[in-house]
Amino acid sequence: MRRHFTLLSVPISLTLLSLASASHAAPLEVQPVTEQVYAIVGPFEQRSPENLGNNATFGLIETADGCVLVDPGGSWQGAAALEQAIATVSDCRVTHVINSGGQDHRWLGNGYWQAKGATVIASNEAVADHQDRGSMQMSGLAVLIGEKLDGTEPSYADQTFDEALTLTLGGVELQLHHVGQAHTPGDSFIWLPEQSVMFTGDIVYTERMLGVGSQSHAGSWIEVFEAMAAYAPEHIVPGHGHPTDLARASAETLDYLKHLRSEIGAYIDDGGDMQGSTKIDQSGFKHLLQFEALAGRNAQQVYSEMEWE
Repeated sequence: MRRHFTLLSVPISLTLLSLASASHAAPLEVQPVTEQVYAIVGPFEQRSPENLGNNATFGLIETADGCVLVDPGGSWQGAAALEQAIATVSDCRVTHVINSGGQDHRWLGNGYWQAKGATVIASNEAVADHQDRGSMQMSGLAVLIGEKLDGTEPSYADQTFDEALTLTLGGVELQLHHVGQAHTPGDSFIWLPEQSVMFTGDIVYTERMLGVGSQSHAGSWIEVFEAMAAYAPEHIVPGHGHPTDLARASAETLDYLKHLRSEIGAYIDDGGDMQGSTKIDQSGFKHLLQFEALAGRNAQQVYSEMEWE
């Protein structure tokens, strides 16, 4: 597909700057999931110059023929920081990068890896979302991470798919599935059947509260989660949080989405308006990080979603 720049257009000085910046970035925690499968866990707070836009969880699958990276980092310099984190557990070359969805940390590091020869894969809906929201995401990151955005340019996937794609590399099979809109329109989950590992991108949040935005749909998000859960994965690598199991993923994502829609549905039936929707009871999820920042916004967004259903 389309790329906005190539290796030849990236100055050596910029590459050195990226590596220097990455060495001072907020740490990324590399956690083994199964043999040769890792989660790379970023911080839970907002994007910042310290985390380079890498406030999410990423994934690494090591094979005999190279590594597959699940999500490229939130910026050029964020991608360089990911590369340094990978080097702590593997010397394999990243040959493929999967964009699991439409948020900035799921794709704005693409150019870094493409410049190194990697093939980027995403659903067609994700690429459409990248094209629709890329300018807005770049503007937002310019405010949030400042000069750490230097070197970052929107760069789209080389290979796309509609609903499903199987990638086999070095004897490892990865099944990519896009079944509908969740946190973003193009969210996909990545299933490793032999390892019983599921990379979910932003379909699953644990430890911190998920965000329902204007690009989300809580109703279809429930359906996408249930389609993912039907594989009964033994290990889940969420889009935010440490590796976990299906029970915790369900408790902190699925149950919350169902609760939101149930509470807002009852509130609308009682004649409530959007302004008051922020007062619905969400106390059962108050233990999640970012609760205070997101609970009210989530309620209003789901009200907007359900008002005319």
